[in-house]
Amino acid sequence: MSASNPTWRPNEKTNSPVHEQVTIDPATLPVRDLYHLINSTIIPRPIAFISTVSPTGVVNLAPFSFFNGVSSNPPCLMVSIAPKADGTKKDTLRNIEETKQFVVNSASMWLAEPLVYCAAEFAYGVDEMAQSGLTPIASVKVKPPRVQEAAVHFECELYKLIPVGDGSPGSSTIVIGKIVLVHVHAKAYQNGRVDFRELAPLSRLGGISYAGVGESFELKVPKA
Repeated sequence: MSASNPTWRPNEKTNSPVHEQVTIDPATLPVRDLYHLINSTIIPRPIAFISTVSPTGVVNLAPFSFFNGVSSNPPCLMVSIAPKADGTKKDTLRNIEETKQFVVNSASMWLAEPLVYCAAEFAYGVDEMAQSGLTPIASVKVKPPRVQEAAVHFECELYKLIPVGDGSPGSSTIVIGKIVLVHVHAKAYQNGRVDFRELAPLSRLGGISYAGVGESFELKVPKA
């Protein structure tokens, strides 16, 4: 697939279908409506499929789509974890706070159904990996297991927690994890590069909509 405006040149006007916009003041929206607005406009979002263990060794597995990379020196990633509907901490955050470790397992198209199943609010202490039928395999540097069926695993140690908000609905905690080991699907990793087509990444859209990667194109950054 080629770029959408292949004949464009610097200083030329870009064709766009956008002619009118609706302006929305976040202060005028209920928290839930604001969440849906953000959730459906910041798209597509990668999904962190996070495995943790409780201090007693019980496995927890849950997906989070407010997730991305942070830095490469040190190698870090982040995930934003909101509280449950009743205001209490989600099991993932509780476990990370107490054990300081977690694993981010990549979300691929073939994992869509079990991944979304693990998003349900199971009681604390329930092993979602066992409930979903996914296969736990031992990590090397951290205690939480990896999901064998996932194409990429990031073994992480807690780098920093950043609370955002006052703890009321809509607040969140940004978890920054330092990547201490990476495992990549061998078929996707060749000559030091990753072929995203072999990862078949699953992304989150608004509401209950998800998407894979369709056609792609390449554009080199020119010299200014």
